[in-house]
Amino acid sequence: MVAPVNTRSLFRAVSLSLLAALALCAPAHAERLKDLTTLAGVRSNHLIGYGLVVGLDGTGDQTTQAPFTSQSFLSMLRQFGIALPEGVRLQLKNVAAVSVHGSLPPFSKPGQTVDITVSSLANAKSLRGGTLLLTPLKGVDGQVYAMAQGDLVVGGFGAEGGDGSRITVNVPSVGRIAGGAIVERGVETSFTQEPNLTFNLLRPDFTTAMRIAQRVNEMLGGNVASALDAGSVHVRAPENIDQRVSFMSMLENIEVDPGEAPARVVINSRTGTIVVGNHVTVEPVAVTHGSLTVVVTENTQVSQPGPLGGQGQTVVTPQSQIDVKQGNNRMWQFDAISTLDDLVQAVNQVGAAPGDLMAILEALKQSGALRADLIVI
Repeated sequence: MVAPVNTRSLFRAVSLSLLAALALCAPAHAERLKDLTTLAGVRSNHLIGYGLVVGLDGTGDQTTQAPFTSQSFLSMLRQFGIALPEGVRLQLKNVAAVSVHGSLPPFSKPGQTVDITVSSLANAKSLRGGTLLLTPLKGVDGQVYAMAQGDLVVGGFGAEGGDGSRITVNVPSVGRIAGGAIVERGVETSFTQEPNLTFNLLRPDFTTAMRIAQRVNEMLGGNVASALDAGSVHVRAPENIDQRVSFMSMLENIEVDPGEAPARVVINSRTGTIVVGNHVTVEPVAVTHGSLTVVVTENTQVSQPGPLGGQGQTVVTPQSQIDVKQGNNRMWQFDAISTLDDLVQAVNQVGAAPGDLMAILEALKQSGALRADLIVI
């Protein structure tokens, strides 16, 4: 008689063996799978709501210019059974209409808290010292997923003098509430529903996707993983939902040697920053970069009539002088450059300014001598 096999114990033993093998067989300079990919269907969801901040020290909305603040306040009073006489115009200086937004993390459960950001919608000068009243936060489907309330923490402040002078530090019209929203409803994910787990690469690369699939197959055996394209890898998951957490824990700690980034030169035209990646090569080429300087000088000459009763008027005559200077820059030669160190040394020997280097790199790209992608941001 054959004894029944405990699948849970067997899976636990196999998982421990594979984790030990991962520690012994991890390649050098590798990265964990959790740092290279994200799991499809496991994502955050944005939430947004509209509410009121009260308790401000005279820095709230000017209701004459923001009538929706008064309307919201009156609507709130009616919910508490308070009805104001018709025609009453409120002048609320300690109330501000705000938008409330945050993100609902994956696997969030009712009762957990999330951080929220509160931003003024109208002309409130500052939200410092204010309290957000109970505000429902909705998702894109219109359903309420969290309820927000609490005291604001504002990093900025402002001060205004009687003569109209004013000073503002940071942004006093935006505040945050740590743990200010309580989750009321969770969001279902495909983690327990789909038969396969799909890992999406943070930086799509065919080499990295292939190495991930190979690495998973080496650890688990067979054709458990397959690379769909440069950005996705499919892995067959256990049918037993209880085993998926252990299976995922094992997968995300697999270390993979990612593919190297393509040869690329990035230029920030606003700041003059130039970043040169690895594998950037330059073919032999001769370069000269001249400079042209135009200097315009404005002078005035005054012409007056003679002192012995001469007739005439005083005349001011402008006189312009234009001077054009052209630098006598020599031509220098770039030998074949195949490493990043050689390229850095060659650029330093030229001694050109960042603006000149941008023009030189663009010209090298157009001539075909620069073997790299040139990206200008």
